Amino acid sequence: MSDLTIQRGPVPGGHLLEVRDLRVEFRTRDGVAKVINGVSYHLDPGETLAVLGESGSGKSVTAQAIMGILDTPPAHITGGQILYRGRDLLTMREEERRAVRGKEIAMIFQDALSALNPVFPVGWQIAETLRHREGMSKQDARKRAIELMEMVKIPAARTRVRDYPHQFSGGMRQRVMIAMALAMNPAILIADEPTTALDVTVQAQIMDLLGELRRELDMAMILITHDLGVVADVADRIAVMYAGRIVEHADVHSLYAAPAHPYTKGLLESVPRLDAKGSQLATIRGLPPNLMRIPSGCAFHPRCPYARDICRVTVPPQQVVGEGRTSACHSAKEVLHGSRG
Repeated sequence: MSDLTIQRGPVPGGHLLEVRDLRVEFRTRDGVAKVINGVSYHLDPGETLAVLGESGSGKSVTAQAIMGILDTPPAHITGGQILYRGRDLLTMREEERRAVRGKEIAMIFQDALSALNPVFPVGWQIAETLRHREGMSKQDARKRAIELMEMVKIPAARTRVRDYPHQFSGGMRQRVMIAMALAMNPAILIADEPTTALDVTVQAQIMDLLGELRRELDMAMILITHDLGVVADVADRIAVMYAGRIVEHADVHSLYAAPAHPYTKGLLESVPRLDAKGSQLATIRGLPPNLMRIPSGCAFHPRCPYARDICRVTVPPQQVVGEGRTSACHSAKEVLHGSRG
């Protein structure tokens, strides 16, 4: 067993979780895709970090690296550290890593129907984790499964504990997944696109539930999403990813008020507004890059209205643009203040 134990509150000497210069590549027959290119971010006790970006930006791969569930091959971690309470998860023995996975750091996957086993009742699937990891009796595990289903507000949990995944709606299946993730009382919950394929009303309910549970259980949470509207009322900080890098990091209020990277600015401007009925939606021109052929310099420069000659040849470093916020852009100050350099 790991000597790591779940603790709440401040972490002496550092962050609860810290990703440092993480690098991941996928080696395939067609070539090497550099999926994560020096990602760094941290998570403190009790807070929510939203990781935002288009599909293919590396959000989920970073989370899978944290959980230790990347498929190798084709994935290979080529550099960096992932520190949980000061200990590097990447150098742990496998039995220690298994003890952390699920019990200390849990994950909700975006496709609940695929993540749940279709041939077992949902209550059995929740209880099995408790029996295997906590040594609970069958009766106690079932009782706890019902409590967890009630915690995530599944109606008639005592009856529905015997139902199969296909008997639940998409929103209720996602609640079952949340219940499974919370079974071990983790210190960190990673929610990977938890509202994908759900209608707007159910999305709001799931996000409200996650926020309520985070506060009630004093968890920290990483919320992975491509939807800016989802994170506004939930996140404390936002890390924006593009082509495997963090391009902007800021507290949620500062980022929404004044983005400091052209990509973030484009994402915000492309969100439909109720007060702009009938007007044409703004878009970010072009497509995300092929990760086997990432453009030189700033990976965003082919799509960027602020691009200059330096952007095509030099990778922009992270620069401080305000208290607790950074931007990896040569024109960060111009973007922040709404001017063209």
